[in-house]
Amino acid sequence: MYRSNNLLMKGKDSMNQELDLTKLKVDILAPATNVKPVEYRNYYFRQPYGDEQAYLSISIESVKGNENNHSDALQAQWIPQMGQYVLFCRFQISKGEYTEPYAKIRYLIYEREINNWLTALVFGDQQFLQHYPWLLDSPIYVQFQSDYPAFNKIQYYGNVRQFLSKALQRQ
Repeated sequence: MYRSNNLLMKGKDSMNQELDLTKLKVDILAPATNVKPVEYRNYYFRQPYGDEQAYLSISIESVKGNENNHSDALQAQWIPQMGQYVLFCRFQISKGEYTEPYAKIRYLIYEREINNWLTALVFGDQQFLQHYPWLLDSPIYVQFQSDYPAFNKIQYYGNVRQFLSKALQRQ
């Protein structure tokens, strides 16, 4: 609960600020490379409270094992769906460990941060996207996972091209 409390204690100065993409540290874990694989390519993005540095790990391993260690992280994966690839993302809001008001606060924080974090994710893997330009028009869906129905939902956030364009405009 320590990490989640830190997430909730971010001050007004840090709210809605654009993430400094020059402070994004990207680790590509073998056997994944900057050009493969496409299918089931996994992302694990986090920005610890009080740290200007943001971290993106790219791998072919499932990120589910990291859920317990960093519940304040964006997890994403390229998945094939109906003849195209989709960037499917997840936030863990609550699995019964939080009260409903606390889960609502977590949901609102993630909802506020998602655009920044998606921008950082596609920026961090832009070399991969240059090799697969057809992925730029892939849809992005975000699943907010919660045991409370009000916060358990999947939302469409646009396509990869929109977020990469935002990132490149900030450079």
